Amino acid sequence: MNGKNKQADSYGIVGLGRFGFALALELAAAGADLLVLDRDEEKISRLREYTENAFVVRNLDKSTLLETGIQSCDVAVVCIGEQMDTSILTTLNLVSMHIPTVIAKATSAEHGEILEKLGAEVVYPERDMAIRLAHRLETSKSLDFIQLSKRVNISKLIIPDRLVGKTVLETNLRKHFGINIIAIENNSTVMQTVDPNYQFKKGDILFVSGEKKGLNNLLVWSKRENA
Repeated sequence: MNGKNKQADSYGIVGLGRFGFALALELAAAGADLLVLDRDEEKISRLREYTENAFVVRNLDKSTLLETGIQSCDVAVVCIGEQMDTSILTTLNLVSMHIPTVIAKATSAEHGEILEKLGAEVVYPERDMAIRLAHRLETSKSLDFIQLSKRVNISKLIIPDRLVGKTVLETNLRKHFGINIIAIENNSTVMQTVDPNYQFKKGDILFVSGEKKGLNNLLVWSKRENA
């Protein structure tokens, strides 16, 4: 990587499929110090517009990886999912280089379990996108959904009509659904400290956290007639 006084993290991305390429573009747009590796010369050529550290590699053995300088990165991301053996071996090599953070894409639970045992943080891009899409399809009231863990989820949703005119204290979402209100947005103004006496208004957007079951129960309840 470059020799400038580095204050931000540097990132190495191995594999420029749809996930890897999109990740590289997002990091480049954010001004990150970036190194990318792939066997596809055309993809590497396109990314040289954003980083001089873009290398065509035909194999991903440890000696080849070391030659690229990826061991100097703060974070290395293995974006190879389809070729499980290559994904596992590449992850093993990067972890053995003592890179502070190695993140690897997995395409199945079994694949992810192996990567975790090697010492990598595991992401499931397809699964996570599917979860977010499914949640958004469940109700038009849900604007976005992020799963942080099996027990912790964050959802952004339009205030249900049944809650309009009631106060935060009256609705008591924590008691009834196990949900905490993180913030309330009204007319582009975000209230981060939620007043228990705040009276919900039509068009309010709620940012809430809780288990997926509780979030779903709230959305189902909000659609019932005869409150």
